[in-house]
Amino acid sequence: QYYIRDKKFFLVKDEAERARMEKRKTAFTPAACEDTELNINHPYYDVARHGIVQLAGDDNSGRRVITFSCCRMPPSHQLNHSRLLEYLRYTLDQYVENDYTLVYFHYGLNSRNKPSLNWLQSAYKEFDRKYKKNLKALYVVHPTNFIKILWNIFKPLISHKFGKKITYLNYLSDLREHLKYDQLNIPEDIIRHDENLRDKQKGRPPSSAKVPPPRPPLPTQQFGVSLQYVHTQPLHFIFSGLRVEGLFRRSASVQTIKEVQKLYNQGKPVNFDDYGDIHIPAVILKTFLRELPQPLLTFESYDQILGITSVESSLRVTSCKQVIQGLPEHNYIVLKYLICFLHMVSQESIYNKMTGSNLACVFGLNLIWPPKGASSLSALNPLNLFTELLIDFCSKIFSSRTVPGEILP
Repeated sequence: QYYIRDKKFFLVKDEAERARMEKRKTAFTPAACEDTELNINHPYYDVARHGIVQLAGDDNSGRRVITFSCCRMPPSHQLNHSRLLEYLRYTLDQYVENDYTLVYFHYGLNSRNKPSLNWLQSAYKEFDRKYKKNLKALYVVHPTNFIKILWNIFKPLISHKFGKKITYLNYLSDLREHLKYDQLNIPEDIIRHDENLRDKQKGRPPSSAKVPPPRPPLPTQQFGVSLQYVHTQPLHFIFSGLRVEGLFRRSASVQTIKEVQKLYNQGKPVNFDDYGDIHIPAVILKTFLRELPQPLLTFESYDQILGITSVESSLRVTSCKQVIQGLPEHNYIVLKYLICFLHMVSQESIYNKMTGSNLACVFGLNLIWPPKGASSLSALNPLNLFTELLIDFCSKIFSSRTVPGEILP
């Protein structure tokens, strides 16, 4: 009788323990990140489905922004950290040839999902010079004492030059000084945490002033306006530098870019020879495209462009042509001029290292983006492929439509 009671006691205890563990497991498992464009055949689907690493548009210098959200990391027993490292490298490999920015959202890292120190050390060593060289900024959002402890541990291993790229930001609003905040797909948990931190401050921040209705653009304005207002572009200044290695990959001084934009918007002449840097007009071109109120390829074409990877290879050029033929006249004229110019750049790839594929990686997300938010990582392949096809087969794709006033580079 004692044995039976004892056995029963242990059975009840085991069931209660299982129930507690299940409750803990549910409480600390982050909600899956919904990415309708993510295919189950993705080589890192097991990691990518959590949405830990995401593409988030551009920073104020036109560099690609990649975010890492700790709150989306599931418990360690549900995530293979070696696979996470491989996936992070797989993602960065698409951008390390260009300047890029990382945003690390620290909130949500806890004892249940935190990688080991050995893993962190191996991760830093894994990302060699090619990853660190073009990383221009690393923003650590909501840093804690744990970050400070880590810094002291790894400080002997981290170069002084790399350390200068790290910026600690206490609040999400601080990101607005450096990035296009509205393009960031910030998890709700992080937003709530930020609000809680704000509430703990003495007094609440003043309510934001009402935004006045948009005014019509100045007659001379060239940036952030519809294509119907645009008259000229600085492409001809780049012709002299078609053989410059890394053309369109490198960033330029933010202050200089703002100065040039101001001159253009005021209708004043801009002589890029005075700046002595071919990358300045290159960045100006990308900035112009990014600041259009609607992408050059239009929102209406976004889903059709995403479907390019499902089209049979022999029919993809025809599919591209169909999309281009449906563009409004202003969009078609500017796009044809731009793509023909990029084709010329690609013809000098033996010198500038900018093949059609490399140019597509730079310009793809400047030509098309979704109506809301930034494109997901899984959308990169079709967007870049579509752009690469435009560049490589521009003469075929743009051959059958002529419009009044059309010019070629």
